[in-house]
Amino acid sequence: MVRLPDHLNPAVQAPKLSKRFTSKLRSARLTSQLGIATGVAFGICLLTGYISHAIQHPPWWFAWPSRPISLYRVTQGLHVATGLIAVPLLAAKLWSVYPKLFRWPPLQNFKQNPLNALERGSLILLVAGAIFQLTTGILNIARWYAPMGFFFTTVHFWTAWITIGALLIHIATKLPIVRRALTAPIRPVKTTGLTRRGLLTGVGAAAGAVTVATIGQTVRPLAAISVLAPRDPRIGPQGFPVNTPATSAGVTESATSADYRLTLTGPAGSHTYTVDQLRAMPQHESELPITCVEGWSATAHWTGVRLRDLVAIVGGDDDSQVTVTSLQLGSLYSTSTVAPPHASNPLTLLALGVNGEQLALDHGFPCRLIAPNRPGVMQTKWVTKVEVSRP
Repeated sequence: MVRLPDHLNPAVQAPKLSKRFTSKLRSARLTSQLGIATGVAFGICLLTGYISHAIQHPPWWFAWPSRPISLYRVTQGLHVATGLIAVPLLAAKLWSVYPKLFRWPPLQNFKQNPLNALERGSLILLVAGAIFQLTTGILNIARWYAPMGFFFTTVHFWTAWITIGALLIHIATKLPIVRRALTAPIRPVKTTGLTRRGLLTGVGAAAGAVTVATIGQTVRPLAAISVLAPRDPRIGPQGFPVNTPATSAGVTESATSADYRLTLTGPAGSHTYTVDQLRAMPQHESELPITCVEGWSATAHWTGVRLRDLVAIVGGDDDSQVTVTSLQLGSLYSTSTVAPPHASNPLTLLALGVNGEQLALDHGFPCRLIAPNRPGVMQTKWVTKVEVSRP
């Protein structure tokens, strides 16, 4: 057997490394407190993230209501906010157990305690998965996809299940230690520096600062002080942001062409409309938010034709499902399915205008879908076809 030199031998280096971290602040109680806070943040992220995924890719049993109109704004705002809050929480949690991560051998007393392998294996998945989820999540809300090299939505979704599974195993194996640590008498720690209470206060302050510095992209009154928010909901054409402009979508020519037509099909036949013909229809108003999966949202005043009126023209009813298709080609979101609760809602419009102006090209001219309580990626822009089908 080839013997590694000491500077490359983990059996030699790991114990030395773990002994370099001697802070008296580390304790089972501190780790338990930080672990609970981090676990709650990750739990909220899982729940709200799954809601967003299920709205876009609904399983057979899932149904999402059209009211309250801002429910998705709340759930997705919580998803992004708790994800950002989890960054300082996870950093502090890893600091509190850092020396133990270098324990050698990794599977101590494996024969006497086989659960040790399960606990250590889940720990590797948990740490790696948590760091991956938070890092890619931050890259996503910043819309910086170049470093990833994969489709964020799919990988983020499945890695979340792996991470939460590892978290549940970790909780199960550590629960007795956590119970003892939190119920045991508190022992004062003699230190000339930071105290445990001061450390927890600092971590809480960091989480609060992250929240205030970013939540303005969801809570508009705080936009002016949310200096780290990737999106300012007040800035963009007609007063709110744009994720995909018309030039990037490749629709500038087709959307502004005199040959543009909206095709409406259903059980009773098919119709085509010019922009002027759509404007000649009864116009309705809705005040609804645009809420993006990246966490930002902005409320706007929309005008246009009610989708339910278009559904009725081609023989549909309140139980009909609608598929909306965009002029944009080659996009995963060029079509959107509008379920009956949303299609029949009187607030759902094929919008022609916003905030008292004709719809800007980057916001979906000549017309776009706007419906209550749906992700922004499903509020299809540059609509060219509306297909109505009965259940």
